[in-house]
Amino acid sequence: MVSSTAIKNTYNTVIMTDAPHCAKSWWIVLLAGMCLFPLSSKGITTLDFAAMPGPVIQGHAKYEKDCKKCHSPFAKEEQNRLCLDCHKEVRADVNQKEGFHGKMRDIKTRQCKTCHTDHKGRNFKIVLLDESTFNHDQTDFPLKASHRFVPCGACHKPKKKHREAPAKCYDCHKQDEPHKGKLGKKCEICHSEVKWTDFLFDHSKTDFPLKGKHIGVNCQDCHVNERYKGIPVKCYACHRSDDKHKGQYGRKCDNCHREQGWYSIKFDHDQDTDFKLEGGHVQVTCGQCHKGEDIYNEDLSTECVDCHKFKDEHKGLYGKKCHDCHTPKSWQEIEFDHNEDTDWPLRGKHEDVACQDCHSGNLYEDDAPEECYGCHRQDDVHNGQEGKECDECHSEEGWIKQVEFDHDITKFPLLGAHATVGCEECHATTNFKDVKKECVSCHEADDVHEKRLGPKCETCHNSTDFLLWLFDHDKQTDFILDGKHENLHCDLCHKEPVEDEFDIDPACVRCHTKDDIHNGSYGRLCDRCHVTSSFADFSPEWR
Repeated sequence: MVSSTAIKNTYNTVIMTDAPHCAKSWWIVLLAGMCLFPLSSKGITTLDFAAMPGPVIQGHAKYEKDCKKCHSPFAKEEQNRLCLDCHKEVRADVNQKEGFHGKMRDIKTRQCKTCHTDHKGRNFKIVLLDESTFNHDQTDFPLKASHRFVPCGACHKPKKKHREAPAKCYDCHKQDEPHKGKLGKKCEICHSEVKWTDFLFDHSKTDFPLKGKHIGVNCQDCHVNERYKGIPVKCYACHRSDDKHKGQYGRKCDNCHREQGWYSIKFDHDQDTDFKLEGGHVQVTCGQCHKGEDIYNEDLSTECVDCHKFKDEHKGLYGKKCHDCHTPKSWQEIEFDHNEDTDWPLRGKHEDVACQDCHSGNLYEDDAPEECYGCHRQDDVHNGQEGKECDECHSEEGWIKQVEFDHDITKFPLLGAHATVGCEECHATTNFKDVKKECVSCHEADDVHEKRLGPKCETCHNSTDFLLWLFDHDKQTDFILDGKHENLHCDLCHKEPVEDEFDIDPACVRCHTKDDIHNGSYGRLCDRCHVTSSFADFSPEWR
């Protein structure tokens, strides 16, 4: 008996050969195989099994020995029918032109094995689906709006067929549904795929069309606990807690108010009353004036002070005719013109001064001070040193702005370098008259002589520059500098600090004690014999 392996090899060789002369051999082999390998109970011969290209996938493993389940000999056009006999869901999609397979353009001519080949092994994947590139528009559920960003696994659960993914809103969003099923399961009637809050429900088709402020109201503000039937439609039913009138004006809110807002009212105070609402009164709420229990029977005063008595910052000092100065627009906007109606025009800093800063008493009985010092005594930083006529130096633009003062009229005119010195360099405090006029009071640190030449700097120096000094020792003192004394430095003679006046002994021996070779035997008057040119030279009368 020929072995199955030999027959299989021969079978494959003949089948795979295209030469015409092999046709007769192919039939011989086929007839021999049918004789040698009878049909099994499944209708498969040993020859068929031997000629199988390879193992089928795991899902088809139970049909592996039943070739007729998937193949019809000599009838390739029957291949798709056999596939669809098993895959009935796909057949339904194709017939109804739904789903992924039903929407394929060439589904009637395309062979199933074009995409789903088999006999490649148990673990071979015959479903060629790449989730990262798959176009969901080819299905019955195109991804739109927010669904485009949902990960596949959110709808397609593990070990579930892709077609088993839910397609109804409620199936996925049951947990997100705030109505608790009271509005049914057809979410798409009101909501869109963009987001839940973009709903399509048209409230105007109900008995309560939404207008004005009602348009932006959240559903649950009226439909508490998802109640949609028997909802009251009268204003007061919902807005009882908003009634600032406390029932004083009744319950027919719509007599005055509109749906555009509480402050959009139908009632016209200007036409329907004798008190026209102007300026700041336009924004006043009804209850600020109408405080009685019955708005229709009370008689309100139209005098300003009757309503604004407690806001009168003048405490009654300016009388009760508020409208003489103020306007309905604002308390701060006044008609009274201080510049034209008084002898004291307000300029500079005075323009923003509050009335009570000057008018501390009764406006009509007390006279406000007209002199600066009358109001600014507390602001006088000079403590009265400069007198009471502040305007001689200062202006209304400010205490330190445009200060006009001529220092030359004082006992210390500003000359030379002093003309550019800032006031604070000499006037450390505002008590200007306390400043001393002596140079050393400011320039003690600049005294390179360390007081050895006394405190009267002006004897040598002037205000132009410390380095430009003039002093004639021969004319300004009783000690003429000649001979060797002519070029001596001041410090050689002036060695001790002088607090007030110089008191220097003019005797030669004061400086030349160590030069006295006579050891004092000739007295202190060296100049009786010696001259200043040299100790070796003697006075002419002694030669």
